[in-house]
Amino acid sequence: MQLPDTARWALTHGLIRLVMRRETRKGNLNTRFLTDRAVQLDPYPHYEQLRTDGPFSSGLAGKLTVHHAVGTEVLRAEDFGTASFGGAPRPIRRLLSASAAGAARSVVEPPSMLAVDPPDHSRYRKLVTRAFTAKAVKALRVRTEEVAVELLDDIDRRGVREPVDLVRLYASQLPVIVICEILGAPTSMKDEFLAWGDGAAASLDPGMSRQQYLEAQRGIDALLDWMRGHFETLRRNPGEDILSELVTTADTDGERLTETELLATSLLVLAAGFETTVNLIGNGIALLQQHPEQRALLTEQPALWPNAVDEMLRFDSPVQRTARRALRDTEIAGVGVREEELVLILLGATNRDPKVFEQPNTFDVTRRNAGKHLAFSSGIHYCLGASLAKMEGEVALRALYDRFPGLTLVGDPHRRPTSNLRGFDRMTAALAPTPVGQIS
Repeated sequence: MQLPDTARWALTHGLIRLVMRRETRKGNLNTRFLTDRAVQLDPYPHYEQLRTDGPFSSGLAGKLTVHHAVGTEVLRAEDFGTASFGGAPRPIRRLLSASAAGAARSVVEPPSMLAVDPPDHSRYRKLVTRAFTAKAVKALRVRTEEVAVELLDDIDRRGVREPVDLVRLYASQLPVIVICEILGAPTSMKDEFLAWGDGAAASLDPGMSRQQYLEAQRGIDALLDWMRGHFETLRRNPGEDILSELVTTADTDGERLTETELLATSLLVLAAGFETTVNLIGNGIALLQQHPEQRALLTEQPALWPNAVDEMLRFDSPVQRTARRALRDTEIAGVGVREEELVLILLGATNRDPKVFEQPNTFDVTRRNAGKHLAFSSGIHYCLGASLAKMEGEVALRALYDRFPGLTLVGDPHRRPTSNLRGFDRMTAALAPTPVGQIS
């Protein structure tokens, strides 16, 4: 039985919306980052209010943690699995699973790698990892550098005296073009991918409205229809792109991804890989605007760029939280966790844990342990595209400031209306190439 989309929304986001409203009325401070726009715009002071000596606080439907060590332990523990279907209770998960057999319409539902545990997760990752090797990412770096130059040339032609929207013309364009390369898709489809990616990524926020959910599903369905035809094209005429390898190649045991698994993987690559990188680039530009002395350091010491990207990921994480569900009764940091209980890890807070990062609220591109952040999670679900995202962020930002050393933002950039994915959807900049030292 295929549930109507309205029923699926009610069982996932609709129920969560009711709980969120109830907890807000009760004055539950631990849910404000889900409901309070002011907190979403700057969640870090709120996170500090939650930083008590205890390993956990009470969350929306379980426990939450702001501690780096506790979050790492939960993410790596075999006693925890994914919070599929947005953390819905077991009866609802069973109903949704039974009604969605053979579907791949969300990055938080099976068979997406974000929503499955071993042994399924192990099989998917084994097959997909081969497409994201260091060699593959190195080859993509060359193409990413070319894309950056092409985009900056186009911005240059618009006239450096005319303010431009860096999100629309650069931060979103570079990763979506790289995604087209990965998927073997024509770059003429990048606008469609941008729209589809936004819809897929929106589902990572709990409590979507019914209208938002239905619009997102329509976009995802259009993407999946296109992908099915694209798979057939790649089977007949495979290219050198990563998706062609996934579609046509089996591992040494003869295993290959099914059509549904391929669709889920493609959707995840588009939503998670693209959205994270857009936010990384935008957040990085904003941070360098706010900290001109750090920007000057990068000009003087360009070898710091890879570490600077890790510091950007730590200081203002593109993904602010993730969740795990206890597979059995267990204990973390001396506290019991019941089977089926959810644990929410506030990644943005763990990355500012003073027990790990000295002066955690200081943005420092020379920070020695910047790479210890949890921005890409940890354990078996560590982001498969982490090295790709960091490479794209480094290439994009370095090329931008090499071309326009006098870049300054005009007015305040506009934060996107999401609480989990943290980034900007509009960022106006003046690009006059004045020396960095003259920036006020």
